[in-house]
Amino acid sequence: MSAHAWQKSSYCAQGEACVNVAAAWTGAIALTESGDPTGAILHTTPAAWAALVRAVKENRAHG
Repeated sequence: MSAHAWQKSSYCAQGEACVNVAAAWTGAIALTESGDPTGAILHTTPAAWAALVRAVKENRAHG
């Protein structure tokens, strides 16, 4: 079992196609999919995660 305190994306559609996000103890951001939360876990820096979220929000606003 993972020690991460996962949060499911608030923009999750019906079903299991969701992104789970957690702050890792290392200070990194951990990402996984809700369909297989114990499977692959990606880690990124807080700065890279913030840039991705910002880009997605900007795209949504212009789309």
